[in-house]
Amino acid sequence: MSATLLSPQQLTDFAAELDALRQEQIESLGEADARYIRSIVHAVRHSELAGRTLLFFGWLPPLWLAGTTLLGLAKILENMELGHNVMHGQYNWMRDPGLHSDNYDWDTVCPAAQWKHSHNYMHHTYTNIVGKDRDVGYGILRLFPEQPWYPAALLQPVYAAALALGFEWGVAFHDLEIDRCMNGQKSWQQVWSELKSIAPKVRRQLLKDYVIFPLLAGPAFIPVLLGNLTANLMRNLWAFGIIFCGHFTEETQAYPIDVLKEERRGAWYYRQLLGSSNIEGTRLFHILSGNLSHQIEHHLFPEIPAWRYAAMAPEVKNIADRYQLPYNTGRLGRQLFSTWKRIFTHALPGRHVPTLTTQE
Repeated sequence: MSATLLSPQQLTDFAAELDALRQEQIESLGEADARYIRSIVHAVRHSELAGRTLLFFGWLPPLWLAGTTLLGLAKILENMELGHNVMHGQYNWMRDPGLHSDNYDWDTVCPAAQWKHSHNYMHHTYTNIVGKDRDVGYGILRLFPEQPWYPAALLQPVYAAALALGFEWGVAFHDLEIDRCMNGQKSWQQVWSELKSIAPKVRRQLLKDYVIFPLLAGPAFIPVLLGNLTANLMRNLWAFGIIFCGHFTEETQAYPIDVLKEERRGAWYYRQLLGSSNIEGTRLFHILSGNLSHQIEHHLFPEIPAWRYAAMAPEVKNIADRYQLPYNTGRLGRQLFSTWKRIFTHALPGRHVPTLTTQE
């Protein structure tokens, strides 16, 4: 379904409907939300404890497999449903210091403060605006025809696979803007200064997973080391898949920087809707994705607790349908295929395609 261009009045009405839905959710925040996120905290803690304990007996293959799986699931759940959503400020209203975006730091090498700048501010403000949203290609991939082609892009399926395997490192180094240094737009001295601010978090993570816990395991040093490495790879591959499927399926749109000129609420909502994709699945699937399987709703309402998105999605789709706007959703396999098709397609030189505007 192609997008209808909305008139200024339609954009105003579109914004009013989505604002009303948002306000309805905010006014109903309460104990159910608190119970839910605290249950996620308990699930993360218990699964991590069980996983790490089993890995201490990791010379037995069944226990290594069980421990690694539990630890990987704990890291996925902590990264996606706990860390991502808490650091968005979705639970600040609870006034719980442990669940406040100012205090929480997740189990990954990227420091929370850096991520909140590159993601909460840059990405959610400038979603899919080429030249402003650095999540468009993460500085190394050409994912839209509006991006310039360069010969190195021919190898971007390889870059994408490497990014998937080491996704936490890609996120950690994302805000350094290495590509701007290589173009002479940023000094290497500034990069070095920013890198030093990342180093303490990187050191803590490496020590925890690859030195301290393996040493505590004594004779199970190698099984624990390999289990921790595998759990981190599980988390990286899962996060890459969910996030890329939410942003870079074939149907998602990119925008020129001039859309920011006098962009009002309705046009911002329009850009979020057309720059996002959802993934269909079970309730457990949505929880493990941090409900970023509802990326459309997350881009529209990033401050609303993500576990509510499943209930909000039908109303968002109804609103989109009334304005004849696409609501892109599909099963994981379909969305993964579409995403990788985009990665391969735009590795090749192609003609420039004008970006979509929001109104007639």
